[in-house]
Amino acid sequence: MKVLLVNGSPHKNGCTNRALEEVARSLEAEGIEAELFWIGAKPVGGCVACQACRSTGTCVFNDSVNQARAKLAEADGFVFGAPVHYAHAASSLLGFMDRLFYADGKGGTQSNLRFKPAAAVLSARRAGTTAAFEDINKFFTIAQMPIVSSRYWNNVHGNSAEEVEQDAEGLWTMRQLGRNMAWMLKCIEAGRAAGIALPAQEPSEMTNFVR
Repeated sequence: MKVLLVNGSPHKNGCTNRALEEVARSLEAEGIEAELFWIGAKPVGGCVACQACRSTGTCVFNDSVNQARAKLAEADGFVFGAPVHYAHAASSLLGFMDRLFYADGKGGTQSNLRFKPAAAVLSARRAGTTAAFEDINKFFTIAQMPIVSSRYWNNVHGNSAEEVEQDAEGLWTMRQLGRNMAWMLKCIEAGRAAGIALPAQEPSEMTNFVR
C-alpha cells in the first residue's frame, strides 16, 4: 500500500514538508510506502472550466497537476499539505487541487481518488489553520474520499522547519495521523479481501435554482 503526500508550499523543505515527513515516517513504520510530491515554487492557477480533461484525461496546462495525476492510480491514500496565507490554504495548492480533482472527475465512477482515504495538513506561524483545514477537506467530501483525522487538528506551528521541531504537540499529531491513515488503509484492504464491494453509484443528477 502507498500514500502520496503532496507538499503545496512554495518552499520545498519548509514547515509543511517537515510536517509531512513526520506523517511519512509513521506510515513507513506501519509498513505503508510514502511518497512526497512537491508542486513546485511557480504559481499554480486554478481550473478554467474548459472541460478538455474530459476527453484527454489531462489538464491543458501541463504542469505539476498532470505529474501528480499520473501518480493517482498507484496511490491508496493521500495527504495534502499547505502553509496558511491570510487564514486560508496557500492559493497554489488550492489551484492545484481545483484542477487535479476536476480532471479526475471529482470522485465519479472513473475516478482514481474516490473511496481512497485523505487528510489535510496545515502549517502556520501563529493562526488561521482551522479555517484553512476546511478549505482542503471540502475537496475530499465532494470526491467520496474518507477523511482521516488525528487527535487534534492536523497542523503544526513555526516560521521555519527548525521551529516546527519545537512544536512537540504538532509533530505528535502528525505521527498519530500517519498511524490512523495506516489503520484505515489496512481496514479497507481487509474489507476488500472479505469481498465487501464498493458502494453502488447512481447516475449523477445536476440541478440549479435559477429558473
